[in-house]
Amino acid sequence: MTQLADTPTAPAPDAALPASPAAPDTESVAVDVEALGRQLLGRWAEARLHSRELVARPEFQRLPELGTDEHRERTLGQLRLLVENDSVHRAFPSELGGSDDHGGNIASFEELLLGDPSLQIKSGVQWGLFASAIMHLGTDDHHRRLLPAAMSLETPGVYAMTETGHGSDVSAVGTTATFDEAGDEWVIHTPFRAAWKDYLGNAALHGRAAVVFAQLITRGVNHGVHAFYVPLRDEAGAFLPGIGGEDDGLKGGLNGIDNGRLHFTNVRVPRTSLLNRYGDVDARGVYTSPIASPGRRFFTMLGTLVQGRVSLDGAAVLASKLALRIAIRYGTERRQFTADNDDEVVLLDYQRHQRRLLPRLATTYAMSFAHERFLEKFDAVFSGAADTDDDRQDLETLAAALKPLSTWAALDITQEAREACGGQGFLAENRLVQLRADLDVYATFEGDNTVLLQLVAKRLLTDYSRKFAKADAGALAAFVVEQVGEAAVNRTGLRRLAQSVVDFGSTARSVGYVRGSAAQRQLLTDRVETMIAELAAKLRAANRLPKSEAAALFNRHQNELIEAARAHAELLQWEAFTDALDDAPDAGTRQVLTWLRDLFGFTLIERNLAWYLIHGRLSGQRAQAITEYIDGRLLPRLRPHALALTEAFGLRDEHVRAVIATGVELERQEEARAYCAEQRASGLAPIDEKDLVAGQNARR
Repeated sequence: MTQLADTPTAPAPDAALPASPAAPDTESVAVDVEALGRQLLGRWAEARLHSRELVARPEFQRLPELGTDEHRERTLGQLRLLVENDSVHRAFPSELGGSDDHGGNIASFEELLLGDPSLQIKSGVQWGLFASAIMHLGTDDHHRRLLPAAMSLETPGVYAMTETGHGSDVSAVGTTATFDEAGDEWVIHTPFRAAWKDYLGNAALHGRAAVVFAQLITRGVNHGVHAFYVPLRDEAGAFLPGIGGEDDGLKGGLNGIDNGRLHFTNVRVPRTSLLNRYGDVDARGVYTSPIASPGRRFFTMLGTLVQGRVSLDGAAVLASKLALRIAIRYGTERRQFTADNDDEVVLLDYQRHQRRLLPRLATTYAMSFAHERFLEKFDAVFSGAADTDDDRQDLETLAAALKPLSTWAALDITQEAREACGGQGFLAENRLVQLRADLDVYATFEGDNTVLLQLVAKRLLTDYSRKFAKADAGALAAFVVEQVGEAAVNRTGLRRLAQSVVDFGSTARSVGYVRGSAAQRQLLTDRVETMIAELAAKLRAANRLPKSEAAALFNRHQNELIEAARAHAELLQWEAFTDALDDAPDAGTRQVLTWLRDLFGFTLIERNLAWYLIHGRLSGQRAQAITEYIDGRLLPRLRPHALALTEAFGLRDEHVRAVIATGVELERQEEARAYCAEQRASGLAPIDEKDLVAGQNARR
């Protein structure tokens, strides 16, 4: 498919190119911090601000000196405070005391990270997983019997899906639930060690009941994975008969959560313990389901719990904002190495420091705007405003695309922020090390990132193959050139593109042209479409091969699948950022955001220059010009606005709680500068040996 450069629709090599608009002088524009802050808060600003007010209170904040046991008990107590402050029931039905506000619930939940990531995740276990599973997988009977205690925290709960031997491959879990007609009961059983439920929040200590995912077996037929409500402990906290487990122990982070393991030995629960919205068994053991396809039924059940991935995406964005707020504030105050005027240089005035932090700031803005679109899609599906099967599939694909990028980026950003703050960044009082440790597991829970991106790629290929099941190579090439976005972009719910992709092998001759929105879109979109087209051609034979050979064929191209999915997700972020420019509060803010969006887009292109060069989309000269434009134009333009762009995140000192982000570094530096200036003015400053030698040499 690399022959696209020769398609008839490509412009001639000497075709006139539209002129790039001249950029205003950096000093003539300014960021309206307050207005931009309101834009970043998004549609559910009120819910976010409510949570921020809570976590500004000391009782909701992590105490770094606590040991694991004390941290766990403090986090449980904080969950009770959330209930008392009416902060966790937004997504539940109004008849049960909720407000049917799905988007606001996720927005509020994400902000808890500012208090303590352990608080955020433990509350997610209780209300986002355990209680939500009862609500979305159960029926009215379960809602009446089980939800009130889960909502009030009277019954702390466990979401028992993952097993030691099966994490991402949920369909293959080993735990079984076999129906016993004589007793009208389910027999929950763990047949081998690898089937122990593992890494479960609330399992080690606090959980009194669990939603257990197990293979439903009745009349000798396995109907696949379903969810069952299973009591775990008595009032004294002891395991009930047939149930056992152990503490996962000290972890790399999130130690305010009592993660543990569970196993079941022929544990009996009533037939009505099956959460039966998508599959039911009557007293005779007859299984029925409103969804005939076992595969579609399984993915529908898991799709109702997609909010975990939505919230992790948002929490990762917030963590990135927090880390950059600390690092950029410190970088604008800390001075290091003396310039010609005997005054030391502010760290953020060094180009390399700008390269370390400003592209990551651009990425954070892109993630933030993309997450708001993602949240709107989620709310539309779960509120019923747009709840078709296609809508749910699109939401699942969007979740699988964005969650990996944001959680990986958060790890990268917090680490770079830590290093950019030097030894200060390593101190616990400045939060970055602990924040990085707590975020580490975000990359592998609620779906391993690599596996999720593989799901995205398969979805893109499925859409592509449906359109071209019997098409020849010429038709595939025409699709890539003329129908940009139909398979890979439009299904996401973020944006519908109108223009066609054209070849960039001969036309990307001016960085002034490439910096325009249309040109960036073409380069980024063309890459996604071409990668999908090439993969489709390579994998086309899979449907005709035996299962093992087809799997081997996919395995040979697995890395390409992941890269295509990643490129697709990056395009979604870029599109969301570009759309957000239209909502900027004023011309000055819009200009700065445009530079920041350009930095994001160019960084994506620069990171993948090998692909663009190999496929003839950019010449070597233009590739070099992109790097020069980033270093020579965009970074200097953005440097004066870096602090304002982080101030727009709206994080107060009570949210940041990092000593080096309070102005103390500026006080230290000003004290040092004043001392040195006084020494020089008074003539008391000692003569530098190098100056003495230079003077002696000059007199010779």
